[in-house]
Amino acid sequence: MSFLKDAIKYLFESGIQPGDRVVEVVDNDNKDRMFFVDDSGAAREVQPTNNRAKYELELNTLTGLVNYIKSDLERKSNKFFLHVINEGKVALHGLLESDGGRELLAVVNAIVPRFSYEYFHDAEELIIALQSNFVQTEDRDLLLKVIGNVKEENVRNTGDNGFSQAVTIKTGVASADDVIVPNPVELAPYRTFLEVNQPASDFIFRMKDGPRGAIFEADGGVWRNEAIANVRDYLATALKTEIENGRITIIA
Repeated sequence: MSFLKDAIKYLFESGIQPGDRVVEVVDNDNKDRMFFVDDSGAAREVQPTNNRAKYELELNTLTGLVNYIKSDLERKSNKFFLHVINEGKVALHGLLESDGGRELLAVVNAIVPRFSYEYFHDAEELIIALQSNFVQTEDRDLLLKVIGNVKEENVRNTGDNGFSQAVTIKTGVASADDVIVPNPVELAPYRTFLEVNQPASDFIFRMKDGPRGAIFEADGGVWRNEAIANVRDYLATALKTEIENGRITIIA
């Protein structure tokens, strides 16, 4: 940094006292910078002060985020961008500042129920999970019917071609029929913010002795792109006025 060395040399040659040795220079990137030269001749850069928030606001719903932005309680004249980081996280950022920093005002983390995929649950546990962690769909109700009416503890593998299995279920007071376990099934677990539609995707359902059943994701994670788009569209609708006047930009 030759420009700084020249400035310090000038101070010493001019006989300026150490306490007065504050140097303002323009660096190679045409940015104004300020340095203080101490008694030993060492230069220390004086960083500009800023009033960025020390801690971001932590929220759990998109509704709370929208209400915070619309309240205009803080940074009324500032512009912001909303970053949909993934299906369960959104951040509210300020624009890039002169020192290269960027204020983070709020982070929203979705609260979604946990479910262990690729793990064989016993019938009762799986029935509860399907009813509490999944949106009601035709395929979900079909799985509940099969699991809830399995008659034998041993799941037969006769005719198992890797895609379908046969199980015996109760069809009446004293009767039972063999049925094919459906595969793949389209299910919509609660996996993103509850304010938006839960994306449905394909799953592989398998059963084994117990009886126990497991659900395996089978769409390669494509549902995440749909969930992110759903979150973006929700925010775009809820913050239409703020987007139109240029205060908010959404990035997803």
